[in-house]
Amino acid sequence: MGTPLTEKKGMYAALNNCAFVSTENIRDSPSKPFVFLMDLSMLGVGVGFDTKGAGSIKILGPDTSKQPIVHQIADSREGWVESVKALLDSYFDKTAPVVFDYSLIRPVGQPIKGFGGVSSGPASLQRLHNDITQVLIRGNVLTVTCIVDIMNYIGRCIVAGNIRQTAEIAFGDPNSEEFINLKNYDINPHRAPYGWTSNNSIFARIGMDYSSVTEAIIKNGEPGFAWLQNMRQYSRLQDPIDNKDERARGGNPCLEQTLESFEMCCLVETFPMNNENLNDYLETLKYAFLYAKTVTLANTHWPESNGVMLRNRRVGCSMSGVAQFISRDGLDELRNWCQKGYDAIQKYDSIFSDSFVVPKSIKTTSVKPSGTVSLLAGATPGMHYPESRFYIRRLRLSCRSVLVDVLRDANYPLEPAVDDPTNTVVAEFPIDAGKGVRVVKEVSMWEQLSLASFLQRYWADNQVSCTVTFDPKTEGPQIQHALDYFQYQLKGISFLPRFDMGQKKAYPQMPYEEIDEEEYQRRKASLKQLQFQSGEEPSPDKFCDMDSCQIKPPAATQIEMTDH
Repeated sequence: MGTPLTEKKGMYAALNNCAFVSTENIRDSPSKPFVFLMDLSMLGVGVGFDTKGAGSIKILGPDTSKQPIVHQIADSREGWVESVKALLDSYFDKTAPVVFDYSLIRPVGQPIKGFGGVSSGPASLQRLHNDITQVLIRGNVLTVTCIVDIMNYIGRCIVAGNIRQTAEIAFGDPNSEEFINLKNYDINPHRAPYGWTSNNSIFARIGMDYSSVTEAIIKNGEPGFAWLQNMRQYSRLQDPIDNKDERARGGNPCLEQTLESFEMCCLVETFPMNNENLNDYLETLKYAFLYAKTVTLANTHWPESNGVMLRNRRVGCSMSGVAQFISRDGLDELRNWCQKGYDAIQKYDSIFSDSFVVPKSIKTTSVKPSGTVSLLAGATPGMHYPESRFYIRRLRLSCRSVLVDVLRDANYPLEPAVDDPTNTVVAEFPIDAGKGVRVVKEVSMWEQLSLASFLQRYWADNQVSCTVTFDPKTEGPQIQHALDYFQYQLKGISFLPRFDMGQKKAYPQMPYEEIDEEEYQRRKASLKQLQFQSGEEPSPDKFCDMDSCQIKPPAATQIEMTDH
């Protein structure tokens, strides 16, 4: 969950909201990757995971010769997470069966401290326990499907109630038909209600045959691609091989960050289109990077995360509104701002690292996909061109969110979520992207790939998050050839088939849907002013790893902010 920060001229928003965990060593602690994902997901953190641990764990089942243990679930994030750990351990370690007592969980509708919103009650957790049990009793070995199913079920549980939102990405082997077909609902129809909770990408290998996955991409846009070799060997792709990230194991859900197992990332977003000139943008980068570097000083309650984060100090300083900038100033000026901006960030990193007495950041820049944050700044998201001049932006909300009545009273369309109609609603917002910027159907698949390559070369030493929109009929057959060329120029990429307005959607309740100007004006005219009522701010639920919590301000640190 991020808090927008507004700078006087160049707006920027900072987030510490992504992580990755590998299952490669799952034999050492079978439940830990799942527990890590659930714990961070409940904090609003998007988590990536791989399936490398498939086949290494036997599902033993609970020891039914022992008396069942009654596990009373505490009414807290930690309580929910501990319940899932207890259930998994009973199957992986053959401990006594677990019987859950949900009586302490606050009823539906009661307020949640800290995050805001209201409780969904114990129902979503009860369903999660049942879902995980069904996964574990159907086989003797932890398979690729088992790993992804459990992670996806956890994701569905998290988004089912209150205002918490999260994201997942699953990484699999390019030769695994089991993994590639996870979102083929003709083959796996039972996964349709929950498979949407993760993006699925393969760890692509340089020189591989891409033809085998093209058909799946044309159908639903997956799998995506992550070239782990490029992620480990290179910073920016215009620079020589440095092998800085040889320990890297994957990335975050939108794949703008290279990450080691248990590593979390710190993202900060800038909007060069909102800056008056290059010097103004460099000034924005100074304060944006200072914020992000400061965030790396904080510890988490996961020792494994602290170890890698304190060593890497990884930052992802991103830029959004790229399409608008190109339309206004051209590609060569963008290259100049990227080069000068990247050099300035390396200088700031040296200054701030010396002042904080910490290592320099292993990597510093990325391009995140953005979305709602960029809308607040009036910018197009990340490097992406808008879906159309006019479009519908959809957001998911808990049925019990206080925002539901606010939006309904203002005539914003609301409808039950197709995958969770009992607990979740989808709100629709009409958007006008503005004049002068080309829309995505005017930008070819090859140009989108080229722009991602451009930013990977001149700006991002982590990754560029890019979802290439393509015409399934005319450009779909070209995907395998495009990947042959761009595998040397990218670290990750994903695809989404584009359907013309009036034709079928790629999937129900898509986050973006094109509309015409008449529909936009009709929707806009029906809206009323949003009326928010502020209530008493609740004292937050805190996590403490000791008997008491004590927060002390750090000693004042004087940092000289030199001119450029």
